[in-house]
Amino acid sequence: MRLSLGSLSLVAGAFAALLAGAVATSDAARADRRVAFVVGNGAYTSVDPLPNPPVDARAMASLLRNAGFEVVEGTDLGRDAMTAKLRDFALRSQGSDIALFFYAGHGIAVNGKNYLIPIDADLKSEMDVKLGAAIDVDVTLDQTMSDAKVKLVLLDACRDNPFAAKIRSATRTRNVVVSSGLAEMKSGEGTLIAFATGPGQTALDGAEGGNSPFTRALLAHLATPGIEIQQAMTRVRAQVSEETKKQQLPWGHTNLTGSVFVNPAGAPALAPADTPLSADAAPAVGTQTRSAVSEAELEFWRTIRDSNKPEELNAYLLNFPNGQFRPIALSRLAALQAQPAKPRPAAEAADPALFTTEASLATEDKLGLTKAKRRDVQKRLTALGFDTKADGKFSDETRKVIARWQAARGYPESGYLNAPQHKALLKEDIAGAEEDRPAARTERKVVTRERRSGGGGGGGGGRHYNNGPPPIFNLMLGGPFGRR
Repeated sequence: MRLSLGSLSLVAGAFAALLAGAVATSDAARADRRVAFVVGNGAYTSVDPLPNPPVDARAMASLLRNAGFEVVEGTDLGRDAMTAKLRDFALRSQGSDIALFFYAGHGIAVNGKNYLIPIDADLKSEMDVKLGAAIDVDVTLDQTMSDAKVKLVLLDACRDNPFAAKIRSATRTRNVVVSSGLAEMKSGEGTLIAFATGPGQTALDGAEGGNSPFTRALLAHLATPGIEIQQAMTRVRAQVSEETKKQQLPWGHTNLTGSVFVNPAGAPALAPADTPLSADAAPAVGTQTRSAVSEAELEFWRTIRDSNKPEELNAYLLNFPNGQFRPIALSRLAALQAQPAKPRPAAEAADPALFTTEASLATEDKLGLTKAKRRDVQKRLTALGFDTKADGKFSDETRKVIARWQAARGYPESGYLNAPQHKALLKEDIAGAEEDRPAARTERKVVTRERRSGGGGGGGGGRHYNNGPPPIFNLMLGGPFGRR
């Protein structure tokens, strides 16, 4: 069948319109107005200071900026400074598509009402709290975020609170309920609320100068490209529970009415929020959408996703300057730079040949590696996060793993070893690597099970669940930011 010139023009025009629509949809998804309030209070004047909240806030602000958020940021704020930041946030979040509220520091619940505590507060009685020395959470969220389409509230404010004991001792003759943790809250429509731990419970602050377990998990999963917020929070909950040996379990409540992506890169195209999906248009249960991440990048990221070594994160950024996991890598580097340097024993100067001499089959043969020594190489690579089967045979899979290790260290990539590289591998601190990657062994077991079962990939190589993510949030209706 032949088409006339006019018919061809019509077809071309229709195709161009469809292409323009697809591009417009993608651009619109990335053009959403996203505003975040990020504050960490630690330098309290009337009680012992908290060393970690400012570190948490700086790392979270960096993560959100790299994910496209406009961030109102502050650390160690008194009452007046915190109020000024909240006013700024309220103005910027008007009409925004997503407004995110993150606070790390002391918080308190009095008679079921939650308050955030500025660093200059000296709370000795219920009156001090209610007369304005503390920040009322319900009023704050209502005044600053009510106009946003989607509201995400993340409170790392359940730390063991010395103010609670002071207030209790001053109100023994009155029926006042004071909790060190936060009181349960309900989310209004389009809102997600998450606490570092369950209502009324206290959360761990983490090692001094680092991140709290809750913030560390948020940094690892919140901005994973193409991961929906509730799936990300499920991963956060699992990591915190595992890291704290089930002593702490984050809590949440949500009334979101659609899919929300903190980092929409690689997210599936979504219909407008006011367009109902028909049964025919609904995606099949259990289907997964692979984000636009190359296999090479995904494999590289899997090997360093739990790393706290700047050189490995920088190697990822060098190899994939526009990679999908760039925001996470940058935020983790920012967090590491904010931490006080730990004294380490003087390191032996690296052999220049490591970075200039390419290994080959001939150089590897000269090493005379027995089967036992090859198995040792494979075990060391796996302990460092470069997973391979320890069978004493350097198969194609092991060659690829060696090449990834070489790339991460800045050595010429060949998949073979030479004497300087083999010597460097034997000197690497395997015990330290395991300490830096607390979830590495669990993650490797999950990945191995997926490969054996033929499970599909997607996102950043995290866990997959046959029946959807485990429940983290109670899906209950309630008034805006109401309480039970």
